[in-house]
Amino acid sequence: MLGQLKGALRAFWRLFRRLSGDDAYERYLRHHVEHHGDEAPLTRAAFFKQWQDNKWKGVKRCC
Repeated sequence: MLGQLKGALRAFWRLFRRLSGDDAYERYLRHHVEHHGDEAPLTRAAFFKQWQDNKWKGVKRCC
């Protein structure tokens, strides 16, 4: 019973981190190793700066 509760809490926490973007850098590193192994990955600070710049550049409205 306690093991099931711990597993459910871990699954919830992974989902929460995924939806909030908190695990974005870890997912980026996994992707980078799989697809761009010969290049150096971005630092955490550079990754989040690029992520924020892409998120907020350009017009973000419907009209």
